[in-house]
Amino acid sequence: MNQQDSIENKGNSNSPSGARGRSPWSWIPTLYFAEGIPYVVAMTVAVIMYKRLGISNTDIALYTSWLYLPWVIKPFWSPFVDIIKTKRWWIVSMQLLIGAGLAGVAFLIPMPFFFQATLAVLWLIAFSSATHDIAADGFYMLALDSSEQSFFVGIRSTFYRLAMITGQGLLIIVAGGLETFTGLEPMQFTVQSSNTKQNEITLSPQHHAIQKSDKMTFVAFPANLTLNTNNITADSLSKIKNFALEQNRANGFIAPEKTAAEQKNNHPSWWTQNVSTPLGHFIKTHFGEKRIDAAGTDGKVGNAGLIAVQLTQKPESGKTVVLNSSLAKGDKNISIISGERIVFTEANWNKPAYMVVGLDYKLKDEVTGNFKGISGNIKLAWSITFFILAGLFILLFIYHRFILPRPTSDHSLVANSPKDVFREFGRTFATFFKKPGVGLALVFMLLYRLGEAMLVKMASPFLLDAREVGGLGLTTGQVGLVYGTVGVIALTLGGIIGGFAASRKGLKYWIWPMALSITLPHLAFLYLSWFTPESLVLINISVALEQFGYGFGFTAYMLYMIYFADGEHKTAHYAICTGFMAMGMMLPGMIAGWLQDMLGYNHFFIWVMICAIPTLAIIPFLKIDKEFGKKKTPNP
Repeated sequence: MNQQDSIENKGNSNSPSGARGRSPWSWIPTLYFAEGIPYVVAMTVAVIMYKRLGISNTDIALYTSWLYLPWVIKPFWSPFVDIIKTKRWWIVSMQLLIGAGLAGVAFLIPMPFFFQATLAVLWLIAFSSATHDIAADGFYMLALDSSEQSFFVGIRSTFYRLAMITGQGLLIIVAGGLETFTGLEPMQFTVQSSNTKQNEITLSPQHHAIQKSDKMTFVAFPANLTLNTNNITADSLSKIKNFALEQNRANGFIAPEKTAAEQKNNHPSWWTQNVSTPLGHFIKTHFGEKRIDAAGTDGKVGNAGLIAVQLTQKPESGKTVVLNSSLAKGDKNISIISGERIVFTEANWNKPAYMVVGLDYKLKDEVTGNFKGISGNIKLAWSITFFILAGLFILLFIYHRFILPRPTSDHSLVANSPKDVFREFGRTFATFFKKPGVGLALVFMLLYRLGEAMLVKMASPFLLDAREVGGLGLTTGQVGLVYGTVGVIALTLGGIIGGFAASRKGLKYWIWPMALSITLPHLAFLYLSWFTPESLVLINISVALEQFGYGFGFTAYMLYMIYFADGEHKTAHYAICTGFMAMGMMLPGMIAGWLQDMLGYNHFFIWVMICAIPTLAIIPFLKIDKEFGKKKTPNP
């Protein structure tokens, strides 16, 4: 059978033309790994890099937030990906462009104007990555038949999450290792919590005797700090923090804080005065939890102490030595509160710089935290890291240039002039909103994750908040285990099993079980808020159940968007669907915190369960081809 003979009539269950013979396993994992890396670079890695390079939190938050814009507005230029060139061309071209952009960031990091320059290049990388996402999702629909789309929907999500883990973990480890390799011997100190002991804290400058050394190193005083697990008042903590801040500023260890712009008058807005405040009062009065304030909510905070740091030798004239400190190993409930980045010069090297370290206020066990201070060539370390990333993307470009299949359905639309292009652009949006059942489809996209959108915003605060206010009172380290480890594993398994199940009997068969799977496990959080168990095993099981249900149920959502987007402009239409998907998470999430504050955790999770009603109510009205997503038995 030749390529032309393989072309079948259009239909949701048909095999894609010209894409047979090459296993999807050869390109789907790498394609979606490549999709995730630039996103995590823009959203997470860039933030950490700028922090290590001494950019203020205000500037980091303001300017890196703009990097998310291309993913928000990508539906508006998605028709161009459909109209101009093939999806395959867009994928390999964007990977080459992203690789070049990452190399550009690596070249620009050592420059004096690195912040503005790297931000500009990162924005171009973000734009290229969002375009890559559009093309990759469109290519996925063109190169696979509906049963393969069902089967691999969990696989592609898994490798996308693997890219997230790589960016948030491996890349940071590489950069940190390079910093260590290029700098002074790391400074180390230990902080222990104790139920009986406590180091004395003196809020006055202390001069410590430093032994002569042939090489420049850091010395920490004390090298072993013991903090009592008894909490202290917020005022006591403020005094410790203010002392360290004043000393560090006076001696030039940290940059002086810029004068804040004069704030606007504090009169409440019309919305606050006439809508949100009266509505909040009504909800709190009629539906809020009647909770009596209990002991333990008296403003006490975790204990804290001081670590003084000095250099053993004077830096060269005009040179700076930057010390970045963090928890290397041990209990995460011990942390650096301030002074994690200190700059030594020839003027302050023999004066003590101060770090404030503290305990989580819920910590009652005797644990240890080992801290490490690194002083390497930060710019060189991050330049090398971005060069490694650039090399990875060039390899992905070369690999996909030869490995990606060439389905005959992947072609550009006929557009002979700019006028034709813009006419086709408008027609793409028009045809989306003229699709049969578009109203029901949009309602489904906006409401399917209504409860999850509410819950996901308040899950971590619920786990962290004290039991006296309705939370579970977990420590930061415990929440990291519950959500960062157990939850991620359950979520990934749910997605993989969901894709496997959908490929066996199709979307129409599984739409109800998956809709129930994404809503009913929210009962686990209602159980936790009602009984507030202390057993970490029960809490882990509850969160794992909810996350598995979300991963399994989300499969139906992804497949329905693929199903609804099918047609002449499937790439652009799928991108538009993802825009409504994002809106369905964003809008409910914006009011989740306000509702929880009005209702209390227990009644809030009851509300989350009520949100399952519109999710389930829309399911019977959806028109889905019973063959879509179902694995076909090959003809004998």
